[in-house]
Amino acid sequence: MRMFKALSLFLCVTLLASMSTPSVANAQAPAKFSFTGAGYGHGVGMSQLGAKARALSGESATAILNYYYKNVQIAPIVDTQTIRVNIARAQKTISFVSASPGSEIQIFSGDVGSSRDVLPVMTAPAKKKLTFNIDGSDAVVEGVRAKAFTVRWTGPTTVLSFTQAGNTVRYKYGQIQVKVVKGAMEVTNTLALRDEYLWGISEVPSSWPAAALEAQVIASRSYALSKLGKINPACDCQVYSHISDQNFVGFSKEAEPRFGQLWKAAVTRTIIDTSTSLAIVVNGKPIQAYFFSSSGGATQTTLDAWGAATSYTQSVLDPAGLDPKNNPRFATWNASADQALVAKAFLLADILTLEIMSRNSAGAVTYIKGTASDGSTKLLRGDTFRSRVKIPSPYFSLAI
Repeated sequence: MRMFKALSLFLCVTLLASMSTPSVANAQAPAKFSFTGAGYGHGVGMSQLGAKARALSGESATAILNYYYKNVQIAPIVDTQTIRVNIARAQKTISFVSASPGSEIQIFSGDVGSSRDVLPVMTAPAKKKLTFNIDGSDAVVEGVRAKAFTVRWTGPTTVLSFTQAGNTVRYKYGQIQVKVVKGAMEVTNTLALRDEYLWGISEVPSSWPAAALEAQVIASRSYALSKLGKINPACDCQVYSHISDQNFVGFSKEAEPRFGQLWKAAVTRTIIDTSTSLAIVVNGKPIQAYFFSSSGGATQTTLDAWGAATSYTQSVLDPAGLDPKNNPRFATWNASADQALVAKAFLLADILTLEIMSRNSAGAVTYIKGTASDGSTKLLRGDTFRSRVKIPSPYFSLAI
């Protein structure tokens, strides 16, 4: 009797398994996933469109910054340091040329820093292009080999054109280092942080109201000051020139037709004297001043977005980005991501379903769950997910 009961139980379990397993195994992973949402960027710190709206309503840069950052001071701080900005990663071929009349490009062997006692290994007159290539473990230019080179250019009006991967950007200030790291060239621009670096920051349109520009300058300066210190050997830099840190485009920013000088003037207005400029500080130290384009109606904290608390981030109402007139592209948006990209985001073989598990008080997704066709699941933070699958913001919903 016991054997019969056990056998009956086994048969029932087997039957249930045979009924349920094929429904999972045979389920078809969708080719893509669709999303709806609002805002653009991670949502932490200062909303740039919010700053613009507040400037248009008459608020000062200080008032704007104090709204978005909690318990901070906008105060002068020493900013006479230089900053090392990575302007090209893992390149096999790069080139430099200057078309400025009377200019000269000087090439030094090694990373010579600020030393003026060393002699160049070569010079190039205006319009002569110098091309660097990787050969084994060295960089080579005009037959000269080295693990590192320093590039300088003469003349106060000289503009250097730098080309990598088909993209050309112009630089006017500082000097450039070319260093071989893991068989490719890391290229950095070292220049004065307080003005030369900030003149090249392209985060908001230069035509925006003066207070919004000044708020962006002060936030960008604070962020850069917070990143000074040890050189990251992977990029030979302290900051990257793109959104991993902040968008640096060199001379191209101040050379913008009509409005470029407005941005440069905003930088100048935030400089106090020969050694100090305005920054956002807590206990006398510059904060890592996060900023983004627009939110889904409220900003979020670093704890909400990334799981690590900072004393100066807070969640505040931020309605400007929801107005289609202010934010025509991202007041509301529709986006999609293909199966391969979503599966890669979760590091699973495929994704059968997505489920939003939680949101924070700002309305951003805090956790999203992916379930694979084999039944395995993983959780991702909302901002990690939006970054990996390349959708505009963590203020999203799953489209039906």
